[in-house]
Amino acid sequence: MSIKKIGVFTSGGDAPGMNAAVRSVVRSALYFGYEVAGIMKGYSGMISGDIKSLDARSVGNIIQRGGTILKSSRSEAFHTKAGRAKAYESLQKNNINALVAIGGDGTFTGASIFQKEYNIPIVGIPGTIDNDLYGTDFTIGFDTAINTAIEAIDKIRDTAMAHDRLFIIEVMGRHSGLIAIQTGLGSGAGSILIPEEKADTEKMLDNLQKGLDQQKMFSIVVVAEGDNSGGGMAVKEIIKQRFNQFDIKVTILGHIQRGGNPTCNDRVLATRLGYGAVKALKQGKQNVMAGIENNKTLYTPFEDAINNQKEIDLDMIKMATILS
Repeated sequence: MSIKKIGVFTSGGDAPGMNAAVRSVVRSALYFGYEVAGIMKGYSGMISGDIKSLDARSVGNIIQRGGTILKSSRSEAFHTKAGRAKAYESLQKNNINALVAIGGDGTFTGASIFQKEYNIPIVGIPGTIDNDLYGTDFTIGFDTAINTAIEAIDKIRDTAMAHDRLFIIEVMGRHSGLIAIQTGLGSGAGSILIPEEKADTEKMLDNLQKGLDQQKMFSIVVVAEGDNSGGGMAVKEIIKQRFNQFDIKVTILGHIQRGGNPTCNDRVLATRLGYGAVKALKQGKQNVMAGIENNKTLYTPFEDAINNQKEIDLDMIKMATILS
């Protein structure tokens, strides 16, 4: 099938750098002679027909902006055959015969099913702050998210030292501890708790005791929201059962990690992946995610990107404990 018009959309949780990816897709597609349409609000907009033409000026002055100009949503209707049939009807009505999907595993799961049902070429761009997709060293938004968390923890550390307090910082990561590991190590946290490793709360408590023995009355513990001990508030209760010396505060960083201007790394990554996605469609690739490993662009089938697990270097947690 000859591609004439590419539809681009963002889906699932927003991530800083999505706009840079949209800009790259649009301008790369125009360079290669394709028309481009922006599909608003992800799969929901695809179903409702909320689609508009994009040109080079449409994506001017957005490379530095967080969020997504195409907006995003989670669509229950797209989980149904009837919903996907309506989405395909909208694409046909708008003469769209290829897609670039920017999002995470949920986005790619939907894209993979849709491609198999209607044989429309789709290439994915990994846009998620969790950095949990196989087939790329980094996902769009991860670098910005960890820098946002680091900046917040640096400020919290000042208060922790001033008042001799123990701060438990809960960061995002329902299924992935990569944000927790990077921010914990980068902020000098005493303990890091993540979903991929069974919570070793005894080790954390022993580490706090070691600090007390050295007259250290403040500390930072970083917890991923999906940690199996139950998150930040649960960790507070665990510590209170052992220690009454600590003035314990819990800070949940939450969605602050998803917003803000993307870092240079995220802008460059998004730009490379946007260009790579359009190039892949031009080369006849489909049902794949564009990624970068060892500074080289490569393409991973959606099913592998979703189902294969990205390795976690647990030695980084040990390193954080040793250095605290």
